[in-house]
Amino acid sequence: MSNNISATGFSALLARARKLPALPVAVVDAEEKHVLEGVLTASDEGLIEPVLIGSRLRIQSLCRELDCPGDRFPILEATSEAASAQAGVDLVQDGKAGALVKGWIHTDVLMTPVLAQLRTARRISHVFIAELPSYHKLLYITDAAINIAPDLATKARIIQNAVDLAQILDVDRPKVAALSSVELVKPSIPSTLDAACLSKMAQRNQIKEAIVDGPLAFDNAISADAAKTKRINSEVAGDADILLAPDMDAGNILAKNLEYLAGATLAGIVIGARVPLMLTSRSDPPAARLISAAIAVLLHQHWDGDGTTINNKPVSAI
Repeated sequence: MSNNISATGFSALLARARKLPALPVAVVDAEEKHVLEGVLTASDEGLIEPVLIGSRLRIQSLCRELDCPGDRFPILEATSEAASAQAGVDLVQDGKAGALVKGWIHTDVLMTPVLAQLRTARRISHVFIAELPSYHKLLYITDAAINIAPDLATKARIIQNAVDLAQILDVDRPKVAALSSVELVKPSIPSTLDAACLSKMAQRNQIKEAIVDGPLAFDNAISADAAKTKRINSEVAGDADILLAPDMDAGNILAKNLEYLAGATLAGIVIGARVPLMLTSRSDPPAARLISAAIAVLLHQHWDGDGTTINNKPVSAI
């Protein structure tokens, strides 16, 4: 598993983010060494101004282990995961945080007050962004953490979120592969029907500013040779920017496989709430947390806070 940031891809995003003002963030449940290492790195890079939430004594002890003064950052006392999550949401509601950072907390606990209090007109969804030594550009994978078994309309909104994020990160007209286990439309496999519909929806501008094709199996989505062998004629095959997983399990397994078996560095971001949410795995290295912070900074500059527009464009009516 790579802990390094290459000279292309993520490094370009990091360079852009460094030029912007530091983003005030709430670190929800900061009582873990990897979490604090990522916070320290992002703060040292000038990306974030964190408020740490959790046990003051535990956080201060961990800070000292990392050669960081225990009073370097503000600390809000919270005695449980649920209390930490609510404290982070309260900071957003009070205008004191422009993003949330998932610390040593389970995703479902963190998302409970987010879904209840920070919803917008958009669907809330998650995007992994992977930098791989074996792929020629950044690869977006969605949704791997929020929407468990999305229906067709939800998948369209998940795609639109990922497309808008990719455009903010300088992908002009993202190519989206709607994944399934096969590349043929088969009524017995529901994900192939959804994928075919999503492709047609993009052609009819129901999904905006993207090229969507599917169903595509993973091999022909990312390998032009595989697509050629299977006689697939597609603008997306072999050159996908975004992979739409058929469900959350598939997306999460795919992303973790790329991280642990293919040397990917993964950044994780939740889009669609009032503020960006940096959602990395609790075991992720500091590099993943640093890039997630950079992406949140860039997203914050283009997000209107109520979900009606992003990147100066109205939300799709899907």
